[in-house]
Amino acid sequence: MEPNKTLIVHDLFHIMGGGERLVHTLAAGLGADLLTGHIGPDSFDLSDLPGEVKNLRALSRIHGIKTWHLARAFRRHPAIELPYAAVIYSGVASPLAVHRYPQAKSIFYCHTPPRFVYDKQAHYMASMNPLKQWAFRRLIQWFQPQYEAAVANMDVVLTNSHYVQQRIKDSIQQEAQVVYPPCDTGRFTWQGQSDYYLSLARHDELKRVDQVIQAFNRMPHKKLVVASGGEQTKQLQHLAQGNPNIRFTGWLSDAQLRELMGQCIATIYIPTDEDFGMSPVESMSAGKPVICSDHGGLLESVHDQETGIYVADEDLVGQLIEAVGQLDAPRAARMRSACEARAQGFDTRIFLQKIKEFL
Repeated sequence: MEPNKTLIVHDLFHIMGGGERLVHTLAAGLGADLLTGHIGPDSFDLSDLPGEVKNLRALSRIHGIKTWHLARAFRRHPAIELPYAAVIYSGVASPLAVHRYPQAKSIFYCHTPPRFVYDKQAHYMASMNPLKQWAFRRLIQWFQPQYEAAVANMDVVLTNSHYVQQRIKDSIQQEAQVVYPPCDTGRFTWQGQSDYYLSLARHDELKRVDQVIQAFNRMPHKKLVVASGGEQTKQLQHLAQGNPNIRFTGWLSDAQLRELMGQCIATIYIPTDEDFGMSPVESMSAGKPVICSDHGGLLESVHDQETGIYVADEDLVGQLIEAVGQLDAPRAARMRSACEARAQGFDTRIFLQKIKEFL
């Protein structure tokens, strides 16, 4: 084995999300081995990674016990019999494996403390019947003390934004250091300017894609392309029914995503309480400004009126309509240079350099 070999332990590769892309970048850049609880067909191809990839195949098919099943798998898996110098943990369940590698330096990249345990617990419980609420509380009672003990056992805690840094301090009383996620600034590039705005957010309630669609329902002369997918896809398609200016693409390949991003007027990304958000940085890398929420980690990447436009929660649909009106094609094109320059501050090279300082 190479000296100073690193292992990365990540919850699962189920979608092509920002966390999955970060871990893929990290494994490739460090030449690290990778241990994960699940590898699905709709996530990144891991076959090109230089290190060994081990899949625990621990994703339960029963929706309500996925976190419990993953956590148990990481707690109980046989440790890989290699003297790793460092282990980097990423995700919610993976930190529970920390006791399996006591000889290694333990580094936790915390994307966010698990929101179902802390700040979003009431949100998740609101849609549950009494029996599910009881089971949900039992899961939290079982998981929370183990999670907090595991994080307390880490040598270093890193996170993706100052916004989440404060959430970590408030939720689990741990100090974290900020290392912004990586953007391959050579991957997303300007390819011209077509006639559409682009939504890349996952189809999830907290991403508020429904508000974007409602805004474009009221702007039939403006085109919207809705990429990605998720639990709300059918609901969102129904909401847009009868409006030919709104087009859904479903999940995209990397090449398709780069083309759509590279040719749009601007992107729209308005989640609530976003931890950091990689798609706005990727958008700016392509020279495309971002219409985004005026709170959360987005404030650490997008600069209002320079590389995008902030919209407030109050009268969100109305604010979106106003922002799209302000950010027409000529103004968006004039923001190209500022966007590209801003994205360079999040380049993969900078991310890997900062991570190596903690190894």
